[in-house]
Amino acid sequence: MKSASLFLALCLASQQLAASELPDLGDVSQGAFSPRDEARVGNEIMRDIYAEPAYYDDPELTDYLNNLGYRLVAASPENRLAFQFFVLRDHTLNAFALPGGFIGVHTGLIEATQSESELAGVLGHEIAHVTQHHLARMIESRNQGILPSLAALAVAILAARSNPQAASAAIATVQATSIQKQLNFSRANEREADRIGMQIMRGAGFDPRAMATFFERLQKNSRLYENNAPAYLLTHPLTSERIADMQNRAASMPVKQVADSLEFQLLRAKLLAGEGRPEEAVRRFTEAIRDTRYNSLAAERYGLVVALLRTRQFDRAEQELDRLNQSGASSPMIAMLGARLRQEAGDLNTALARYQAGRARFPGYRPLLYADANALLQAGKADAALALVTDHLALYPDDYRLYQLQSRAYAMQGKDFLRHHAQAEAYVRQGNLDAAIEQLKLGLKSRDGDFYQMSIAEARLKELVALNQPAKP
Repeated sequence: MKSASLFLALCLASQQLAASELPDLGDVSQGAFSPRDEARVGNEIMRDIYAEPAYYDDPELTDYLNNLGYRLVAASPENRLAFQFFVLRDHTLNAFALPGGFIGVHTGLIEATQSESELAGVLGHEIAHVTQHHLARMIESRNQGILPSLAALAVAILAARSNPQAASAAIATVQATSIQKQLNFSRANEREADRIGMQIMRGAGFDPRAMATFFERLQKNSRLYENNAPAYLLTHPLTSERIADMQNRAASMPVKQVADSLEFQLLRAKLLAGEGRPEEAVRRFTEAIRDTRYNSLAAERYGLVVALLRTRQFDRAEQELDRLNQSGASSPMIAMLGARLRQEAGDLNTALARYQAGRARFPGYRPLLYADANALLQAGKADAALALVTDHLALYPDDYRLYQLQSRAYAMQGKDFLRHHAQAEAYVRQGNLDAAIEQLKLGLKSRDGDFYQMSIAEARLKELVALNQPAKP
């Protein structure tokens, strides 16, 4: 990821080494690294992340994670910041915060959580890193000689993703030279993020004890990894003292049993159904249902249908879907899975009918909207897809996926200018101004727009070129 990759790793490394007392950190220092700077740097990093193969552009997972995140943010003492939650398809256990309110979660971590409160605990911890401007504090401390050692450590942590054993030696070398300067700073950040994260969890209606439970299980399991410790432990090291502190805080709060949402259970099943060989996934879910080894029968059957789709056993998948619907479980994800089943089986008419029925039943669920528009395009119904997407862009003007779908619809209609203009707006919303500018230039060269459209595009091009200029020192 070019230079932004180093900053991303630097952000991850800023949480290095935790334990000891939680001092009063006072007001957040935002002198040289202002909130505006945080947003700018975060957007630059996200531009590269969007282009990464590991970026998991799954609308259902992203929708769930952002809804969960917004629920937690609403319970935060600092809830005026804008947040965006995203997923990386990676089996390692990791989550991280970036400047500007961006929080990333690996699929491996979601799969490793055993309750929704555990996942909320990880997100609450990362939200606290953002609201307390821990990354800005790290940058503010660069004059103390911390930044050079962190930069070296960041390179090692990035390497750990592909070669943990080789990276361990590099990390040890960096720590042995100058990491002591980072030690107290990071201890304070981690303990503060734990404390505030638990408060956020409690305010959002989750069980604060789950944070300590997850971290304790992670620490115990890490002993089995030897040199291949989870990535989360490289960037958020755990100690017995820190876990004990979390447990003590949780013990002082009222006991609260919190049931997992159906969506959390379905999403974990979906991720697990996508793991390994398709036949093995079918076997795992079939045996779990047969042996009643599950927390939610609906989620287990949902996972079985997803696994059956991978093996293209459409008839059996339809039978299992019928059982799932007859169980009384209700979720837009189930409605979407039924439509997707018919779409993958080549029955587009039934798929479209199911998508439309699902949208009528769950009108605010955007993943169904995207899937319906995509199915319309697959069926060659560009006009209907364009009308659907354009209507919803009035409601969701910052949704890059809608602009991507709009661009595809215009392309099917042979409208090159509008295709490029819509794709440019999608890139803008992904923070990629270079690509947006290129798309607008291509659109202006196409010459199939009218005078009014071309004038708007020229003005937009000038605006984006100005925005894309390097910031003055």
